[in-house]
Amino acid sequence: MKVEQYLIDNAEKIIREITDMALKNVEFEISDELLEQSIQQNVEFLVLLAKSFKESDEKAAEELIKWSKNSGEQQAAAFGRFSTLIKPYAKNRLLYLDYITQISIDHGLATKEVAMINNRICYLMDVSLTETLLAYETYRDDLMHERQKEINKLSAPIVPIQKGIAVLPLIGVLDYPRVQHLLNHVVPTIPSLDVEHLIIDFSGILTIDKEVAQNIFVIHNVLDLLGINLMLTGMRPQISMAVVHGGIDFTSFHTYGSVKHAIDSIKNGQ
Repeated sequence: MKVEQYLIDNAEKIIREITDMALKNVEFEISDELLEQSIQQNVEFLVLLAKSFKESDEKAAEELIKWSKNSGEQQAAAFGRFSTLIKPYAKNRLLYLDYITQISIDHGLATKEVAMINNRICYLMDVSLTETLLAYETYRDDLMHERQKEINKLSAPIVPIQKGIAVLPLIGVLDYPRVQHLLNHVVPTIPSLDVEHLIIDFSGILTIDKEVAQNIFVIHNVLDLLGINLMLTGMRPQISMAVVHGGIDFTSFHTYGSVKHAIDSIKNGQ
């Protein structure tokens, strides 16, 4: 209990001293603001650790998990890559253990008591690392999801090229999420563009699977109900083979070798 109180009363002093030593194991630049934020987070961790001495492992972990989730999100936003955080972890944990062990010895703890404190430190540090990783992954997944939404918007623009004619050029990988983006966010905007013919150009797409191809039928049917003629261009051999192997019948679609051919067909009234 004396060690517990000492750690609580001197948490900031201890963490600042440990941080000064730990920075020698860090191979990246860290701003003063970020450093101070990290110090305050570790002060909170040390206080939680000290208060856990009289608790069971399960109870101690329960309190720490709440703290770690918030910490993980903040660190993910600050550092970007988890490897930046994990690389110095082993050395810094040894540094932490050595420092707290010396405090325990200075307070006259028996070997068994020192071992108990060290075991608790290792256990809670591992719990914290695990929860930080989970929080980090959640943060990064959410960030990637938002970025993918932006990519979908940028990679599927409807471009009016002549009166009554617009082109939807597709670029990159045409997967299920992108097709859903087309159905839910792009197709509903088409009526407001006052177009009679929509050309979907596949020149920038390398391949297509059966599920995605079937959703092209859905787009076709929706546009047909809206009185808009759908034309497909730029169907590469790889895409055509994938469609055939998938047993999908594209014969009801108007397909052309290029956007120019499609426009010429419209002009000729074909």
